[in-house]
Amino acid sequence: MTRRPSTGATGSKVALRCLLRAPVNLYLWKCGWLLGHRFLLLNQTGRRTGLRRHTVLEVLDYRRNGPEAVVMSAFGPDANWLRNIEAISDAEVVIGSRRFAAAHQLLEDDEAAAVIARYERRNRLIAPLIRAVLSHLLGWRYRGSAEDRLRLARQLPLVAFRPRGRLNLAARRDAPSGTGMEGIE
Repeated sequence: MTRRPSTGATGSKVALRCLLRAPVNLYLWKCGWLLGHRFLLLNQTGRRTGLRRHTVLEVLDYRRNGPEAVVMSAFGPDANWLRNIEAISDAEVVIGSRRFAAAHQLLEDDEAAAVIARYERRNRLIAPLIRAVLSHLLGWRYRGSAEDRLRLARQLPLVAFRPRGRLNLAARRDAPSGTGMEGIE
């Protein structure tokens, strides 16, 4: 009996891929509203292939006025989606039931650290899990201190998305932030 060469697609890998792809499919099936403002779908063009790419990202901070959503590049500045939007600025964001052509801006370290602090306050119950995941992504023990947040912001960029041609992102700094979740529907 001869053995067939493996294609690398074991049952568990296929199942994991389907699980990770599920949020994208929700958006593609026009059911992204089920995820509310906790996640967004970023549609972008691949910088090398020219193909349309879809990435679901967790929203760390959301403001309905604008709207504006802040996400983290969990795989650092070399994440494909981030490199794509920096090379070709045709990004489109779907969040809740809203869809818009998006402009993006990398947040400064201090502002990113403030967004992370608000996110941690809103998610106190799962703070140990958040710290464990961030520690794994960062390669060092993340404890949630002010120094750790700044170090995190330098290593994993935070990106703000808003409709193209709308408010200047700098104006956001002057707006009251409270929980960072003002006006969520």
